[in-house]
Amino acid sequence: MHSTGMAWGTSFFKNKLINSNNNMSVQTTRFKHVSYLWDEAKAAELAGDEVALLIYRSNLLGADLRLTNYGGGNTSCKAIAKDPLTGEETEVMWIKGSGGDIGTLTRSGLAALYVDRLRSLKNVYRGIEHEDEMVELFNHCIYDLSSKAPSIDTPLHGFLPFKHIDHLHPDAAIAIAAAKDGKKITEELFGGTIGWVEWQKPGFDLGLQLRQCLDENPGIRGIMLGSHGLFTWGDTAYESYINTLEVIEKCAEYIEENYGKKAPVFGGQKIQSLPQDQRKKQAAAIAPILRGFCSSERHMIGHFTDDPRVLEFINSNDLDRLAPLGTSCPDHFLRTKISPLVLDLAPEADLTDVASLKEKLAPAFEAYRAMYTEYYNTCKHANSPAIRDANPVIILYPGVGMFAFSKDKQTARVAAEFYTNAINVMKGAEAISEYTSLPRQEAFNIEYWLLEEAKLQRMPKPKALSGKIALITGSAGGIGKAIAKRFVEEGAVVVLNDMNAERLQGAGDEFKAKYGKDSYATAVLDVTNGGQIQEAMEVAALAFGGVDIVINNAGLSISKTIQDHTEKDWDLLYDVLVKGQFFITQAAVEVMRKQAIGGDVINIVSKNALVSGPNNAGYGSAKAAQLHLSRLNAAELGGDNIRVNVVNPDAVISDSNIWAGGWAEGRAKAYGITVAELPAYYAKRTLLNQIILPDDIANACFAFVGGLLHKSTGNVLNVDGGVAMAFVR
Repeated sequence: MHSTGMAWGTSFFKNKLINSNNNMSVQTTRFKHVSYLWDEAKAAELAGDEVALLIYRSNLLGADLRLTNYGGGNTSCKAIAKDPLTGEETEVMWIKGSGGDIGTLTRSGLAALYVDRLRSLKNVYRGIEHEDEMVELFNHCIYDLSSKAPSIDTPLHGFLPFKHIDHLHPDAAIAIAAAKDGKKITEELFGGTIGWVEWQKPGFDLGLQLRQCLDENPGIRGIMLGSHGLFTWGDTAYESYINTLEVIEKCAEYIEENYGKKAPVFGGQKIQSLPQDQRKKQAAAIAPILRGFCSSERHMIGHFTDDPRVLEFINSNDLDRLAPLGTSCPDHFLRTKISPLVLDLAPEADLTDVASLKEKLAPAFEAYRAMYTEYYNTCKHANSPAIRDANPVIILYPGVGMFAFSKDKQTARVAAEFYTNAINVMKGAEAISEYTSLPRQEAFNIEYWLLEEAKLQRMPKPKALSGKIALITGSAGGIGKAIAKRFVEEGAVVVLNDMNAERLQGAGDEFKAKYGKDSYATAVLDVTNGGQIQEAMEVAALAFGGVDIVINNAGLSISKTIQDHTEKDWDLLYDVLVKGQFFITQAAVEVMRKQAIGGDVINIVSKNALVSGPNNAGYGSAKAAQLHLSRLNAAELGGDNIRVNVVNPDAVISDSNIWAGGWAEGRAKAYGITVAELPAYYAKRTLLNQIILPDDIANACFAFVGGLLHKSTGNVLNVDGGVAMAFVR
């Protein structure tokens, strides 16, 4: 251990704890810019288990996005453990493994390494030109054979002597680290108790530099990494936690005190934001067009935010100066690309003329792709990976908000969060000095780092529906929910909807628990209500960027004799089944044409569209109309690469609303059996003697949209166990 540093640490933290342990609640009010979340009772339960306390501390730090972003930062602890080979005690370092997130960290996400072996690697280190070869050698230091792969930050923690270490990317600290006078500000603000290490790509050499900084500045409580982030530490998990919060709090206080002192924030406001409801309307209208441009290489999923912090930046006089500079922290631009695309559109611009709008926007996207390609070609090395998608990730629409587009919803959302953090950094740096971004070559060396490329190559391959957005009508139960589940499991995001708000809430809760908050959005939708249809499409556009797949599944059934059928029955059947299908398709096609990347419409019809049966005049004829409407739509939409196909179920009883309201009783009466006998009756009359389940219909829908039938349109797939009378030909 570094004796001088630890002596200061022990004295410093002893004083802190004497002042605070008598009344732990004092801590909750001591901090304004960070969240104090430490629970003494919870921590006491973990006493004696340093690894458990590491995880606890990490989760608390990761819960506050002002401290670090999803996937950003790294935490570690060093403790004594028994060597399984010798039985002797040895020092082991547990650290967040590669690709993990401290906010959700568990033991399985940790790497565990022998400290002495890790530090001995400096004996074989051949210099900064051979940085990357050291990563492979980390594996020779593994203590726990079930360990997660060690991250590139491992030596940064390993060469520091402290038992508990936090490496975070707090906005307030990075604002100072990215300021032109960052080193001077750090020295003056902390009176020399925070060290400074100039920007360098993370790796073995940076770990040695951190140790050198400590040796040259004994007694410091942390180190600021230029343009990057912050290192802080302590003898215990709690001491490290408190030290981290205090340093970040001091940075944030200093920045807040300087807002507006030397100049208005971001040079003052240039334009006004639209009112919120108008912002949402504009965003929903333009999102599918932007998504189409960003999906020129593969389907992207979008995210929109009009967070006040975003609006302050994009409405400012300094937007045009700061946005092209790009971000500073490596974690920021790895997620957001080197810089955003700023739209040259008035907030209140007329977005109804789609052709003219696309003509206006196309040059901006072409210019961005050219800029990115030039950046790649100028900075690339002989062994650089091939250029990646040249489309922007972040798109700024002054007066309206920010869009992010990426491979899935979580990645897009996190990219937006990272750029919001980058905005905070620029705001803080400009308040205290002048914002500086990383030089383009340094940024490229991170973005196209061979180790980053290797991490990307290790990621699972995209699923069949990755990047696809599906809206399934009537998806709060029965067939619709089964389809939605299957699609999410295949990589899609879904817009759940139902006319019953309570039923819809239950479905949303189920999807959140099972698949996570980024898998779905919800919209109350009665398919006979034009206003709700438009609102559902806007939900899809704001949540994900548009729509690729529409499943017209919502329906009802009425089984009555000709004499008993009323005009109300007839109108309801045709309004829901036929008009509903048509107007949902019409609205979806408008969105799909904005995107210009094709799409799928699948209509859940019925074997009754092909089979004549008793007590079925209204329902059966409406189903026949649905079937032929599908053919007509397929014929018209092929030129847009929009496929229209039909799935014909029969007798799907499980969890289906269609059997409520007397339908089951009506069918049982028509066949001269009881309701309880219906499932067996339907199964026995099929060629395969099979009961049809919602999952069977979901499988049929996936067959159409999963990629293998992408050249198929106007087709009918019967899923009825084999009803000869329903054969299409």
